[in-house]
Amino acid sequence: MITALGFSTNENWENLLAGQSGLKMHEDAAFLNEPFCAALVAEERLNEAFEKLQVQEAMTRLEKMFAVSINAAAAEAKIDLTNEKTLFIFSTTKGNIDLLQDTQGFSKDRLRLGKMAEAVTTHFKNLNRPIVISNACISGVVAIIMGSRMLRTGQYENVVVTGGDLVTNFTLSGFNALRALSNEPCKPFDANRKGINLGEGVGTMILSKNKKNSKNIAVLGGGISNDANHISGPSRTGEGLQLAIKGALDKEVLPAEIDYISAHGTATMYNDEMEAKAFHALNLEAVPMNSFKGYWGHTLGAAGVLESIIASKSLVENELLKSAGFKDMGVTMPVAVIEKTRKKELTTILKTSSGFGGCNAAVVFQKY
Repeated sequence: MITALGFSTNENWENLLAGQSGLKMHEDAAFLNEPFCAALVAEERLNEAFEKLQVQEAMTRLEKMFAVSINAAAAEAKIDLTNEKTLFIFSTTKGNIDLLQDTQGFSKDRLRLGKMAEAVTTHFKNLNRPIVISNACISGVVAIIMGSRMLRTGQYENVVVTGGDLVTNFTLSGFNALRALSNEPCKPFDANRKGINLGEGVGTMILSKNKKNSKNIAVLGGGISNDANHISGPSRTGEGLQLAIKGALDKEVLPAEIDYISAHGTATMYNDEMEAKAFHALNLEAVPMNSFKGYWGHTLGAAGVLESIIASKSLVENELLKSAGFKDMGVTMPVAVIEKTRKKELTTILKTSSGFGGCNAAVVFQKY
């Protein structure tokens, strides 16, 4: 994991346990003509980490994050990235969108998501054509589901699922135009929430058929739906998210078997309300749940991967992390928001995600 909270999963985890947040106020007209609250990755530290890889090719800022993250994950999992049985799946919403303001010497082609992905896989000498998932904020969860399905085809032995996005003038201006940005750290599901904060980063999760490479966690199932409610507003009833969760549970898991939910939790009124309604409809309202947006903001295409990594870490450590910023219930149908970090035996967890255009996704992880 590369976020404003650290350059490894363990560093992020330790800072989360300590209740640290990467969200800070920034004043930079290159991003926005007014102060904004966001979680930005330290430039100097990124360059130091990238230089250690001794990469010969020129890479953009986002590609550097991908390279550092993938290299660390592959080293830990001990897999061969050059193997024809290894597939790369990227999740991102905007890719190298910073090149719109300044091409930095790169060709315009590098703005294409496929070209960005190819630049990274070429560095790792992987000959397979990478897959890019770009489906708004559910991209990361969809990429994990897609990776799991690709393994089941038998064509691949390992799938590198990596998600990343940047905070830029383009993304900040877009959310600011929607009046969705909060000028203070966001408060998912809280009565006093004011909106979202954006964050940036990259997370890499490696799915493998070889159990020796695993941390004894399996992707049990995944579901994807689209309620087509509105181009930017979520369903008022939560029906789309319900369908995605039902697809993830399928016949493998009963709602009563879910020990913890890592929710999308953007800290916007309509999203939080929609999720609460969906959880109630499926009798999941009493399951401990949290949102990680209060720690490193909404990382768009990276969110589903980063949040799944930490949710899986929670599964391994049997630890429920408090939902940052939450104090008073702010949804009409109360849910079990985690108010204090605590120990709990965990076996099966649910990660949900929702995004613009009415898209929804859910994935179930189980310890074995």
